[in-house]
Amino acid sequence: MKALVFHGSGKSAWEDVADPGIQDATDAIVRVDAVTICGTDLHILKGDLPEVRPGTVLGHEAVGEVVEVGSDVRTVRPGDRVLVSCITACGRCRYCREGSYGQCRAGGGWILGHLIDGTQAEYVRVPHADLSTYALRGAVDSKDAVLLADIFPTAYEVGVLNGRVRPADTVVVVGAGPIGLAAIATARFYTPERIIAVDLSPARLDAAKRLGADAVASAGDEAEQLVADLTEGLGADVVIEAVGVPASFEACMRMVRPGGHVANVGVHGKPATLHLEDLWIKNVTITTGLVDTYSTPTLLRMMAAGQLPTSSLVTHTFPMDAMEEAYEVFARAADTGALKVVLGGPQHDALTIRTP
Repeated sequence: MKALVFHGSGKSAWEDVADPGIQDATDAIVRVDAVTICGTDLHILKGDLPEVRPGTVLGHEAVGEVVEVGSDVRTVRPGDRVLVSCITACGRCRYCREGSYGQCRAGGGWILGHLIDGTQAEYVRVPHADLSTYALRGAVDSKDAVLLADIFPTAYEVGVLNGRVRPADTVVVVGAGPIGLAAIATARFYTPERIIAVDLSPARLDAAKRLGADAVASAGDEAEQLVADLTEGLGADVVIEAVGVPASFEACMRMVRPGGHVANVGVHGKPATLHLEDLWIKNVTITTGLVDTYSTPTLLRMMAAGQLPTSSLVTHTFPMDAMEEAYEVFARAADTGALKVVLGGPQHDALTIRTP
């Protein structure tokens, strides 16, 4: 089959690799119909995640059709159309029993495109398929559904819920990329008084306004002054960091009010300074987190009911074999205007299945 393979910092290629096969009784093999590219994939290509080994197939989000299952799989079967979650869950370890699937200690967590071959391929092996895939009912569009593999659960759980957004809050979202935009959309579930979006890109700030931001500002002094002006100098109740660079994290800490919450969502490749000499007295809560995807069933129901603006985030579509072009467009978002890119390819009639 064809797949996008990581070959070390700054290097990847769409090339022939071996077909995946059932390795464990809980595995499923999924024929991929739609995938997307995540900002985390760009971090991998930059070398920010050294645990990703050269030779790994990238990607952790997909929609596809189940073509083979292991003997212990009970909830899906060949022919089912499924969402492949970015998080794999065994369902039995301490963390999974608590709903913290991202921290699974039995071969789960974030493994696709990270520790094992991922979804940016014609076929993918999904471990622990019973809890790591979600059957898609009805005529849900693949390009909409694939956004629920990662960005919407991540924005909602790690940003909005960890940040404890409440009615009448002032919420600042720093970074109006796909995760930040999804955070804006899901923060509105809780009727905050205002949502302020911060980014360097005018196009992304325009998108933030369309998704529900009440005010926007360019990153830097302008944003911090706007937050101060709108809150009478107090600061924001919740600040969501959705970039992953030191400057954005440190700006979040300056914009939060005493007793407020900073929810870090961004993937950081470099240290950021935590100014405890200023913060120790402010009762600020800082949360970090890897998504657990416990909210995926809820978000799927909301999408089916038309309550999630998934389609508005997809700005570019490509055939699967245009993976390298899609990466270029996504990586140059400031020039291309890309928010979320979705790739889908032709169906294949046969798959060679290797037995364990």
